[in-house]
Amino acid sequence: MLLAVAMGHFSPGRAVSMKPLGDAFIRLISMVITLIIFCTVVSGIAGMEDMRKVGRVGGKALLYFEVVSTLALIVGLVVGNVVQTGRGFNANPATLDAHEVSAYAGQAKSQNLTEFLMHIIPTTVVDAFAKGDILEVLLVALLFGFALSAMGARCKPLLDLVDSLTLAVFRVVNIIMKFAPIGAFGAMAFTVGKYGIASLGPLARLILTFYITSILFVLIVMGGVARLAGFGIIRFLFYIKEEILLVLATSSSETALPTLMEKMERLGCSKSLVGLVVPTGYTFNTDGTSIYMTLAALFVAQATNTPLTLLQQITILGVAILTSKGASGVQGASFIALVGTLMVIPGIPVAGMALILGIDRFMSMFRGLVNMIGNGIATLVIARWENELDRQTLQRNLARSGGVS
Repeated sequence: MLLAVAMGHFSPGRAVSMKPLGDAFIRLISMVITLIIFCTVVSGIAGMEDMRKVGRVGGKALLYFEVVSTLALIVGLVVGNVVQTGRGFNANPATLDAHEVSAYAGQAKSQNLTEFLMHIIPTTVVDAFAKGDILEVLLVALLFGFALSAMGARCKPLLDLVDSLTLAVFRVVNIIMKFAPIGAFGAMAFTVGKYGIASLGPLARLILTFYITSILFVLIVMGGVARLAGFGIIRFLFYIKEEILLVLATSSSETALPTLMEKMERLGCSKSLVGLVVPTGYTFNTDGTSIYMTLAALFVAQATNTPLTLLQQITILGVAILTSKGASGVQGASFIALVGTLMVIPGIPVAGMALILGIDRFMSMFRGLVNMIGNGIATLVIARWENELDRQTLQRNLARSGGVS
């Protein structure tokens, strides 16, 4: 990553040409994500004796996700009002080049609850895997897992096959991860070479505010949740340090999903719980995206001198609760979700999004990072809630990682 930053600064043309290295690595990881989710969930549920546990775990996870992500939205809104990162920018929406923003606006469309639920159901089983939609694959895996569980001993040969496939897929992940430094180099070199360190200057206040808010949210809010669950946040961060660096380099939390699931199981969480909580969290538990959406929405309003009433800010919060759920770990999805949010508030010029389009890659580093950390913590919290691992075992396993207390 340091070499990539140096190349991006001193030889930007050559650094931009490194983009395929990062893209190839992300595609390699994306290639196996659906298989990992399917195999993990199916084998976990099929081997689970108490089927009520699946519904119980899912209900607890969704409750936890909604509370924490809504809190993140509120934090972003409060910080945006206090710091006022867009104050004094005095941008005229009529003079902004909103051509690139319009492309995102075409992808951003509001969904009601019925449309969202219908979207979870794939057209065919194969279609779910072809599109790589995590929620669709999760639904297919849940149905298969329930079906195999109901079949009893007759499904053992098939279950053995799924277990063997799971081991093989994780072996593939281990092979792919050997190329992580190359992928990280390509992605970071492109980012710095394309946009340049100097491009951060005019919007440094927004970036710095977002970074500091994200760090404090992880250390204070998530740290408090972690302490209640019986472990320290710093030790956990050391435990997932490789995943942290990977997300920072690639600006996508999905690149860390396979190894994060593996590490959660290594801490003592059951395979079925990990298979349910982590993939679902990548859609419903997007804390970094939540902070970004309300903070960036207020920045655009302040930068374009658009006054917002309390009711309008509450409306932004309410809309963002829904639109943030579709912003998964893919780089750029959060920007689309924010455009969709602003389209609901007529007073804020969507063209103002052009102001932050150039720094979105830098913002997505911390968005993805907070999302990934939040999903790891959520998994441990739900596992402790389900009495799957005790405090001593959890602390002992984290200590083996070489972290500090």
